[in-house]
Amino acid sequence: MILSANTANLNIRIDPETKTAAELLSSSFGTTRTDAINIFLRQALMVGGMPFEMKRSGYDAKTEAAMQKARDISSGKIAAKNYSSTKELFAKLDSGG
Repeated sequence: MILSANTANLNIRIDPETKTAAELLSSSFGTTRTDAINIFLRQALMVGGMPFEMKRSGYDAKTEAAMQKARDISSGKIAAKNYSSTKELFAKLDSGG
């Protein structure tokens, strides 16, 4: 990035691990952290918000895993287990399996 007389400094505080990881990531793209931050900020301005979806899950890891398994079954990614009766199904559910 070429600095011109029309630039401003931005000082931020960040944990050392994130700083190092960001530097490695940006250098893998042939750019600097400064360029990466500029790209992020310009993208945020272009879309009028964060340039990625921000959400917080309201589910614990076990529920998230079950939901992912259900999505995989419905998409055909993995086969569903067939039970011979509802009694067998509920026995399996009651056992925690």
